[in-house]
Amino acid sequence: MSGTDLPSVEPVQGSVACVIPAKDEAERIAATVDAVHKIAGVDLVVVVDDGSTDGTAEAAERAGAVVVRHSKNRGKAAAMESGAEAVAAREGAWARHLLFLDADLADSAAGAESLIEPVRTGQADMTIGTLPAQVRADGSKAGGHGFVVRLARAGIELATGWAPEQPLSGQRCLTRVAFEAALPLAHGFGVETALSIDLGRKGFRILEVPIDVRHRATGTDWRGQLHRGRQFWHVRRALSARNAVPPSGSWSGR
Repeated sequence: MSGTDLPSVEPVQGSVACVIPAKDEAERIAATVDAVHKIAGVDLVVVVDDGSTDGTAEAAERAGAVVVRHSKNRGKAAAMESGAEAVAAREGAWARHLLFLDADLADSAAGAESLIEPVRTGQADMTIGTLPAQVRADGSKAGGHGFVVRLARAGIELATGWAPEQPLSGQRCLTRVAFEAALPLAHGFGVETALSIDLGRKGFRILEVPIDVRHRATGTDWRGQLHRGRQFWHVRRALSARNAVPPSGSWSGR
């Protein structure tokens, strides 16, 4: 039975659906889905195959996920919206909370469980996972020079008065009400920054929660630089649309 043919499960109050946007993650997606199925309270896992050219969708289905397919790559925000729509189509009396996780977390995805409790108990409308320092396979520190993180943090602080530790974290849990209040989502990699601004400005409660998850570390080769370049422009566009572009001196390190 394929993931798209799985029977609907009537959610109970406080249950959670996990939405996993994925692009060419055939090597890791099954392990990620398996780990998410172990998280207490998650009764539905939806993988959005955002125009993959490998076997991502098939691997996710074999692991027991409901799979939504985009025929071409539409970006992270569109994948999140498609996933949330698929969850809503399987709901009845109760709306599930939404847990968004990256596709490349593999076995470590189970470590995101602590994002759920503050939302389930009403302590927060959105939780954001703060991750431990990520390292590459050779043990060296991952990441770039921090320009995008500093830009996003400064923009969120300018807009809301709050400076998150990890503004770009894609590991988040939201109530359905909070998610719908943020629609339409900002384009692509600007989605996390915009979520924090839009919900913060509307008075929703946001809480950062430490989680022990690990994703594929971005390198410093041309692919890594290209990825960070796209992130930068997506974040800046999201900030510009919200009149929240900070002065360069407040975040660039100069």
